[in-house]
Amino acid sequence: MTDECIFCKIVKGEIPCNKVGENDDFLCFLDISPISVGHALIVPKQHFTNLLDFPVGLDLSFFSFAKEMAGKIVKAVGADGFNLGMNNGRAAGQIVFHQHTHLIPRFDDDGLSSWPHADASAKELEKTREKILKA
Repeated sequence: MTDECIFCKIVKGEIPCNKVGENDDFLCFLDISPISVGHALIVPKQHFTNLLDFPVGLDLSFFSFAKEMAGKIVKAVGADGFNLGMNNGRAAGQIVFHQHTHLIPRFDDDGLSSWPHADASAKELEKTREKILKA
């Protein structure tokens, strides 16, 4: 926990939130700037900056909790699907540097689009693959 982190303060109960779920390791609460109805954040109760800091031992617990919360939220708001998203680092859009995952209910007619993408040549893909394997 850090004294300056807004999510640490929420976990400690120093800042109120609209909590929708909790277990020993995680807290789930509604986002104050939702993309859609039911948009929630899942945060670990311990402070980790991003996924690269997140310990391997918590991953199964995280996915179990995320699955439980997704099922409840999708049912509650009548969503047709959902996205799980995590921004890691400033360039990726991370604003609060306490690891957190967005659970965003999606609806067939919500008008939200997916990420833009482009075609890559076989040569480009092979070059990228080699770099990753060497890293």
